Amino acid sequence: MPLVVVTCLAALLIAWFIWQPRWEARRRQRQRSTPFPPAWRAIIRRRVPLAARLPADLQMQLRRHIQVFLAQTPILGCQGQEVDDEVRVTIAAQACLLLLNRADAHFAGLRQVLVYPSAFLAPVEHRDEAGVVQSGRDWRAGESWQEGQVVLSWADVLEGAARPHDGWNVVIHEFAHQLDARAGISEGMGEGMGESARWHRVMQPAFEGLQAEVDAGEEPFLDPYGATDAVEFFAVVTEAFFEQGAELAEVHPALFAEFLDLYGVDTRSW
Repeated sequence: MPLVVVTCLAALLIAWFIWQPRWEARRRQRQRSTPFPPAWRAIIRRRVPLAARLPADLQMQLRRHIQVFLAQTPILGCQGQEVDDEVRVTIAAQACLLLLNRADAHFAGLRQVLVYPSAFLAPVEHRDEAGVVQSGRDWRAGESWQEGQVVLSWADVLEGAARPHDGWNVVIHEFAHQLDARAGISEGMGEGMGESARWHRVMQPAFEGLQAEVDAGEEPFLDPYGATDAVEFFAVVTEAFFEQGAELAEVHPALFAEFLDLYGVDTRSW
């Protein structure tokens, strides 16, 4: 290949890396500035009471994030699940709660959302006490894949949205995994994280405390599923932070403070 062609291609590639993020940011800004459909507001009021009761400034932010989310994210139905605005807006309104108070925040690695009518079978691996890995299938309400896919059960999406203060929300849970997969947030619970030292000092004892409560057969405040591993613990605490902020602050004040710093929104009065 002639040197002049290689030089031109290199220049074009460099220009793309410089301008592509700016172009994407401008496109998101245009999407935020379009009028928010009144029908979407009605869906939020009907389906997502947590979002409908946000303070006025946060509701405005949420609408802008929803517009970007729905403009950029394909939502596809599986096993006959119809995907209309009711489905799209209900999912987006819950997912975008995680982006509040960050003007240009978005789910950068997200490629698509798959929606099943109800719980779906997914391949799983179990490691027994002898260390042998066994494969099988299990029922799931949701999954988050590192390839940028979120899979949701529509029935569980509706149930999680309809009960905004029980600390269980499959959309919040799975999209917390998406944020974690991009930023490595739960990795801060490991040793030797340097700048994550404070995060580790709070998160690791809280995680181990939940495991101890579960092992003792107690009924912890946090969902016992969070005792599975650090990744699930992060998602479970995120659910509690957004749906049970005041209770989390009372039961685990240091944990609440870390998530307040992480998400930048005070959920205690929601």
